Amino acid sequence: MSEKDNSSGIDFNIPFAEHLGVIAHRQKNGEAEISLQLKPEHLNSWGAAHGGVILGVFDIVMGLSAKSIDVEASGAITIELKTNFLQTVTDAINARARATRSGRTLIFVEGEIFNEDGHLAAKASGTFKLKYARE
Repeated sequence: MSEKDNSSGIDFNIPFAEHLGVIAHRQKNGEAEISLQLKPEHLNSWGAAHGGVILGVFDIVMGLSAKSIDVEASGAITIELKTNFLQTVTDAINARARATRSGRTLIFVEGEIFNEDGHLAAKASGTFKLKYARE
């Protein structure tokens, strides 16, 4: 994906997300949504999404959410990320995040991942620091 995904207008320049195959759907006013169609290389030995893939998706969607708080920010750096795994995901990951509180540069975000059946598969909370080009 390019720095601006032409179909959505989302500021999305994350090589790791592109490598995974993440699709960004929404990023506005402290909220973001992305999805990932799972491939064999995303799976663990039991045929479900690897925990590292789940964490990576959370990091991406929650960072996009945090960054959308300030259009002048060039990015959001993960300070802390806590995840609870609730169910497996075997086909597609649908993730959303929303900023719950913000200070001058620290943003607190909650995220959810749903499996292909629409069931809540994982929850996360994290703290992100906004990065500016001048820094």
